[in-house]
Parts: sequence; C-alpha cells; structure tokens
Amino acid sequence: MLETVDLECVRGDRPLFSHLSFTLKPGELLHVTGVNGSGKTTLLRTLCGLTRPQTGEIRWNGTAIRKLGDDYHAQLAYVGHTNGIQGDLTPAENLKVATNLSGVADGAEIPATLKRLGLSAYHRFPAKILSQGQKRRLALARLMVERKPLWILDEPLSGLDVDSVSLMTTILMEHLAQGGLIIITSHQDIDIQTKTVLQIRIN
Repeated sequence: MLETVDLECVRGDRPLFSHLSFTLKPGELLHVTGVNGSGKTTLLRTLCGLTRPQTGEIRWNGTAIRKLGDDYHAQLAYVGHTNGIQGDLTPAENLKVATNLSGVADGAEIPATLKRLGLSAYHRFPAKILSQGQKRRLALARLMVERKPLWILDEPLSGLDVDSVSLMTTILMEHLAQGGLIIITSHQDIDIQTKTVLQIRIN
C-alpha cells in the first residue's frame, strides 16, 4: 500500500500543490491530471523518492520511504518522459540489463515480451534505430519483465498509435488484476475497465 499524508511540493519559490493525501491499495490505479507545469511530473518524481517534498510524508506499507531507502526503490518501476534505454544495445539486451538490475536474473520472459510488443523483428538491431513509438514500447516492456508491484508512469501512452495504446491498456489491466498498483499521468483518456480507478487533479 502506498499513501501520502499532507504532501506539499514547491518549484523555486512557487508552491505546486499542498495538503495532498491519498491511499493506493493493490489492484488500484491513480490517474493524475492537470495542465502543463502544474506539478504532475514533480509529484511522480517525489513518489519515486527522487525529489524531496517540502512537507508531508510518503509511506509504503506504513513506513516512510525515506527510512526504507533502496528497499522501497526495489518495489517500483518508473517510466518518465525519457525512455531510459541504451541506444547501442539491442532491445533484448536492454531488457536483460533491466532484469539483472531488478534481480530477475533468468530473463525468461524477454522473447515473449518483445513478441507481444511487436519488437521481435528488431532483436538483433541497436535500439537507436527504432522509431519513437517503438522506443516507447521498449521502455514500457521493462514493466513486464522487472516484476515490480508499483508502476509509476509519466505520460506512458505518448507517441503510441491506436493499436499500441489498446495493447498497453490491456497490460495495465493485467497488472491491476494481479494485485499491482499504478500511478499514471496522461492527457489521454484511460479506458481501464475496473472500479478501482482513482483520480486527482493538480491545479
């Protein structure tokens, strides 16, 4: 379970948001909305432990994440605006690195994951030759092989075509059905067929 208590974040001297509290339980998705510059990305980075809040606390299973340190980071997968892939490595090699870093040493799911995301034909080519949409799909493929319970995603559907958006929506629903937790920002509507979608708007 992830919870925030009276969270406040600032950028420079400007408060972005304050008194932000929510609880996210297994099987739930939190959709964060707001205009550009309102602090959505700052919120996600704060929830990842990459940015310190001005005030308030973030807790994972009842313990402040600042006390958990790497034990908390081991529970989450973050995909930001940048894809976080190595252009000189092949798609398979990128996923192998991700699984090794997350402790999933066998990497047995990599071929099937690449096939499902339409990237099998490029398994021998460096990732830098991929289109922007393909690079985005490769970044999101990390979610499927790292086996982390908490996914924090910043505009994950950006750059994807209609079919890819449909596929990623299905993958998100599968993660929720398995008891995963998702926090997502998106300017697009998210057609998640579940009653566990929460929503907050940052003004």
